[in-house]
Amino acid sequence: MGDLELLLPGEADLLVRGLRSFQLREMGSEGWNQQHENLEKLNMQAILDATASQGEPIQELLVTHGKIPTLVEELIAVEMWKQKVFPVLCRLEDFKPQNTFPIYMVIHHEASIINLLETVFFHKEVCESAEDTILDLVDYCHRKLTLLVAQSGHGGPSEEEESQYSTPMQELQKQAELMEFEIALKALSVLRYITDCVDSLSLSTLSRMLSTHNLPCLLVELLEHSPWSRRERGKLQQFESGHWQTVVPSEQQKLSKLDGQVWIALYNLLLSPEARARYCLTSFAKGQLLKLRAFLTDTLLDQLPNLADLQGFLAHLALVEAQSPKKDLVLEQMPEIWERLERENRGKWQAIAKHQLRHVFSPSEQELRLQARRWAETYRLDVLEAVAPERPRCAYCSAEASKRCSRCQNEWYCCRECQVKHWEKHGKACVLAAQGDRAK
Repeated sequence: MGDLELLLPGEADLLVRGLRSFQLREMGSEGWNQQHENLEKLNMQAILDATASQGEPIQELLVTHGKIPTLVEELIAVEMWKQKVFPVLCRLEDFKPQNTFPIYMVIHHEASIINLLETVFFHKEVCESAEDTILDLVDYCHRKLTLLVAQSGHGGPSEEEESQYSTPMQELQKQAELMEFEIALKALSVLRYITDCVDSLSLSTLSRMLSTHNLPCLLVELLEHSPWSRRERGKLQQFESGHWQTVVPSEQQKLSKLDGQVWIALYNLLLSPEARARYCLTSFAKGQLLKLRAFLTDTLLDQLPNLADLQGFLAHLALVEAQSPKKDLVLEQMPEIWERLERENRGKWQAIAKHQLRHVFSPSEQELRLQARRWAETYRLDVLEAVAPERPRCAYCSAEASKRCSRCQNEWYCCRECQVKHWEKHGKACVLAAQGDRAK
């Protein structure tokens, strides 16, 4: 491991061995919270390992102990909770949370898992260790990317909009919306890493990617809409490292990381021998793929020279006849996690919401302080600073920040004026965190 360690090797092994699946009604419970904290520690250690480039034991442990399928199931379970239970919970008459922190932890769980998967799926053996759940993960990524295309043009709120969310629940819903956008971008990276293994994927997985979901055409739509780019007050902005950044004119021709992920995924799906043999180039697919020619400029080819092969493929595609749709008579394996969870919980969404309202999302002040203390221990500041890809940003205006809240040590500001303006939102969380710290 690197010089900075959050977990000792024995601790990491213990946490990975203990990973398990939870029922939807257990989300937010004490045992679930403990696993969420453990996942955050594994997440941060995996990023430290990858940054240090000295071997990646978290990835190795997840493969050795067969825990990638567990992570995929937990990912899909919390996705279902957010779609099926959370809206019902918000509509309950007696749902008036004094503090939204416990609910935020459940919503954040999906982001934690997809972030860990993005870090470890860089290694091909992780993709192989997913076993049958790779089908479920492909479906998950397809759902997220479809949502991303549908929401193109409003990937995140403008600075004026961000200041309009005043009540705790409005703030929570806006945080959940932005988090959903970030999760979809992480899913794009995971999908790209899956396509790196396209020649070793099962026939069922290839069929799911190429025939059922037609991922090449979906990726073309992503390139067309580029939801991670926007114009704000006449300036080009790109979403990177968790926030929107203004791109200076001299950098605007530079390929962004997310555009790069789409191009690499397209390259893998269209030029891999296994995929090419199974992808039916119908007239619709041909029309969509030929749109790529407009994007393949000399500037792009200078940055990704391998795309010259894709350019040659498209030149050939323009000259050949489109294929008729075909259906291979193959006994296909189907993803089962979403369907199984839905079958097990059908008709129980309101009962789950009421149970969680009574037993999970109505904690006492003492329980909140204890949870705040545990999170302060989980998110060690030295580790967070090492994991962060760049300087922290002001919690109020998003400018580069150098000053930290002296009471809770959690929020950053660029100046005293921004800290004062942000106090109305930050105050309650700050006091709670400080009390939890003193309770150690």
